[in-house]
Amino acid sequence: MDAIQQHMIDSYRAAQHGELPPPLPGRHDWAVVRDVRDRRRFDAVTAGLPARRRRRTALRELFTHGHHSTPPDNSTPPGDSSRSGA
Repeated sequence: MDAIQQHMIDSYRAAQHGELPPPLPGRHDWAVVRDVRDRRRFDAVTAGLPARRRRRTALRELFTHGHHSTPPDNSTPPGDSSRSGA
């Protein structure tokens, strides 16, 4: 049974009992996402952590750590020993 079918059954039951029908499926999804985001920010602030962009900053530090220097000089292609001085 999908969400629409469940909503139809719940609406029928509510009508039988003289109650208001339930909200449509998916109606409050974005409100829930915003509430979860706000809660995570609040928990971060109370823990003394930065409240915003923690995930992006952590990923940036993970992938760019140690890669700030210039790349090594690759004047000879790998596996080409004919140009080496030895």
